[in-house]
Amino acid sequence: MIDRAQLAVRVTPNAKKSAFAGWTADEKGRPVLLVKLQSPPVDGKANAELLRFLAEALDCAKGQITLLRGTSSRQKAVELPAAALERLPK
Repeated sequence: MIDRAQLAVRVTPNAKKSAFAGWTADEKGRPVLLVKLQSPPVDGKANAELLRFLAEALDCAKGQITLLRGTSSRQKAVELPAAALERLPK
């Protein structure tokens, strides 16, 4: 069994290219990863792009990353292998 971790993400769709945009904190002071996505927020395209981008950037299989919450929101929660957290930008 692979150790799993949850990650809070705030996305910005319709960017020139998909990229990490740094970190911020939520209202409770917890870290939130900022991600710009090239895809528009239409028909789940941005959600699919988020999972694809994270898998590629963190060097893990797309099937290892799950969107837990936020399918229609900019605020999302994803579950991913705990080891992938070490590959996130600082």
